[in-house]
Amino acid sequence: MIETLLSTLFSTIRDVFPIIALLLFFQFVILRKQIPNIKRVGIGFLYVIAGLALFLIGLEKALFPLGEIMAQQLTDPAFILGEDASLASAGETVQIHWTKYYWVYIFGAAIGFSTTIAEPSLIAVAMKANELSAGALSTWGLRIAVAIGVAASIALGSFRIVTGTPLYLYMMAGYLIVIIQTMFAPKLLVPLAYDSGGVTTSTVTVPLVAALGLGLASTVPGRSPLIDGFGLIALASLFPMITVMAYAQISEWRSKKSKKALKNSEDKNGL
Repeated sequence: MIETLLSTLFSTIRDVFPIIALLLFFQFVILRKQIPNIKRVGIGFLYVIAGLALFLIGLEKALFPLGEIMAQQLTDPAFILGEDASLASAGETVQIHWTKYYWVYIFGAAIGFSTTIAEPSLIAVAMKANELSAGALSTWGLRIAVAIGVAASIALGSFRIVTGTPLYLYMMAGYLIVIIQTMFAPKLLVPLAYDSGGVTTSTVTVPLVAALGLGLASTVPGRSPLIDGFGLIALASLFPMITVMAYAQISEWRSKKSKKALKNSEDKNGL
């Protein structure tokens, strides 16, 4: 364990070093200024390096194996077929319909929602959006809207892996919806919706979702981990744009409806 920790730590330092070198170069050579609070900045970099190293070890030892194990267990014929699993163990060919994998879809949606709610990058963006909008954009409202999008994308992506349908069909249909929504959604929130697709695919979501996709493609008969296992992250980046713009459109519609009702009430009282 100590050897793994040291190896990962040195690897993390090697990966982070170019970033530190670039920042120092611009600070001292281009800007020619001292770094304010240099002690605090140095301690912060040490925290980042230690955190990244521990996180990478956690991915390798826990998150990736957990996602693959869950996928294997949920696609096990003994679990899916129940009493009919004896036919498969006896050597008879049993065709498993895609509807039998409903626990896989439920698990995919649940893991997509929960990991997105816990995503640090999304929390940061939601807090900043709430701050800049003077509270007009709810922090939890934005996080839940994005989480619903990721949940739907992982469930649909699991369905794609089970059925073996091409990824590009889902991507084409999804981006067509995004283009149409962009034309009608509030213009101030369109950039935020587009950014929401990127912040979801970060430190917490990607490992579990990638492991789930690879695990499914490895255990579902007739699927290739290389061809079918990847693509869940692409869908996870797409659907939050749809749900955030839908959230903005619904909020705008409710606001207009409230204003209209208030105006009608004032007109009625005036009469």
